[in-house]
Amino acid sequence: MLKQMDPNNVEQLRTFLQGRMADADPQVFERTAKIIQDVKENGDAALFKYTEQFDHVALKNLKASEEELADACAKVDPGLIADLEEAAANITYYHEQQRMKGYHLDKEDGVYLGQRILPLARVGVYVPGGRAAYPSTVLMNVLPAKIAGVKEIVMVTPPDKEGKILPVIAAAAKIAGVTSIYKVGGAQAVAALAYGTQSIPQVDKIVGPGNAYVACAKRLVFGRVDIDMIAGPSEILVIADANADPGAVAADLISQAEHDPRACSILLTTDTKLVEKVQEQLKEQSAQLERRSIIEESLLHYGTLMICKDIAQCISISNLIAPEHLELMVENAKDYLDQVKNAGSVFLGYITCESIGDYFGGTNHVLPTNGTARFASALSCDDFVKRSCYLHYSEEALQRDGKKIINIADHEGLGGHANAVKVRLKNE
Repeated sequence: MLKQMDPNNVEQLRTFLQGRMADADPQVFERTAKIIQDVKENGDAALFKYTEQFDHVALKNLKASEEELADACAKVDPGLIADLEEAAANITYYHEQQRMKGYHLDKEDGVYLGQRILPLARVGVYVPGGRAAYPSTVLMNVLPAKIAGVKEIVMVTPPDKEGKILPVIAAAAKIAGVTSIYKVGGAQAVAALAYGTQSIPQVDKIVGPGNAYVACAKRLVFGRVDIDMIAGPSEILVIADANADPGAVAADLISQAEHDPRACSILLTTDTKLVEKVQEQLKEQSAQLERRSIIEESLLHYGTLMICKDIAQCISISNLIAPEHLELMVENAKDYLDQVKNAGSVFLGYITCESIGDYFGGTNHVLPTNGTARFASALSCDDFVKRSCYLHYSEEALQRDGKKIINIADHEGLGGHANAVKVRLKNE
C-alpha cells in the first residue's frame, strides 16, 4: 500500500510533499470573511442565526450553565474520567517545567534593565464537535495556558442536536479548569472570540483545531488576536531497523492515516524484508478498522516508503521532511536524538508509539505540520505568555552616553529622537 521512492531523489520527495498542500478555497475565504463581518456588526444575533443555520438548533442562551455542565459530566463513564484525570496530571507534570522566568540586570552608573514574563489575560480555545470531539485536545490546549498563569480561559464548541455540550467535552473542560463554555462553533465562534459579542468576551489568543472555515477564520483574525498555528493534514514518519515489529510499524502508520485522506504516512528503513511484512500488515489491519476508507485513501495517495543505506541517511531525509511526528523504532534510539533537527515530537524506541503522546504521556500533541517543524514548535506554556522589557537610565549614565545616542539618531535622520536626549543633557 506504500509507494516506494528513491531516497536519493530529493526533487521527487519535494513534489510528493507539496502535493498534500491544498490551496485555499476562494469560496471558503469569501464565506468566512462575510461571517466574521456579520459577527462584528451584529454580535450575539449573528451567532444565534448561524447556530440555527449550521447546527440546526435554536438556542436561548449561548453560555453553558453550571447545571448543564454538571448534568453532562454525570453522563461520562467514571473510568474515562479517571483516565483523563491521570492524563491531565502527566501533561501538567511535563509542562510545569516550561515556566519562563524574567531577569533583572544592574549595570554601573545607576543603569538597570530586564525582562518580565506576563501571562495573557484571556485565551479562547476552539473545540470541534461531532465525531471530531476529542477530550485530549481540551487538555492539551487548556493546561499549558493554566500553568502559564492565564486567569480566564473561554471555550467555544458547537452544540449537539439538542443544544447541549457533548458530555466528554464538558468533563475534560472541568478537569482542565476552563472558566466558561459557549455553545457556538465554526467561523462565527472564532469571530466572537476575536472581536467579542454581548455574551462572549474578546480574548487575546485563540488556539485549537477546526475545519477549513475555522482555520480560515483564524487566519483572517490574526493581528486582531494571536493564534496558535494554521494546522495542515497530520503526518507521521517512522524510521525502523530490522528489529522493528512490522505489525507495530504498520499500526503506527495507520494511526495517522485514519485522520484525513491527505494525512501522510512515511516509512524509512534499512531492511527490505521489513517492508514486505509492513505492507502485508497495512492491508490486514486497515481492513478491520472503522475508518478503513479514509486509511486506504490516505495510504494510496500519501503513503510512501524509502529503503536507505543506513539510519544516518534515514534521519537526514527526515530532517528534510520535518515531520509532525517522528518515531525512531531502532535499537538504542536515544543515541540518535541529537541528530534529529526538525520534528514536532520524537518518540523513542520500539514501544513508544505516537498514540502515547497523543493522549497520556505528557508531551503536547498540538504540533507543527506540513514541514513547519523546521521553524515552529509544539504548543507550550511559552505560547501563553508575553515578554515585556524595561530599562532605567540615571542622569549620570545619560551624560556619559547621550552624545553616542544623538549621533546614531542623527545618522538615521530622526532629529526628534536626538532632541529627546539633547533636552535632558546638562551643560551642553
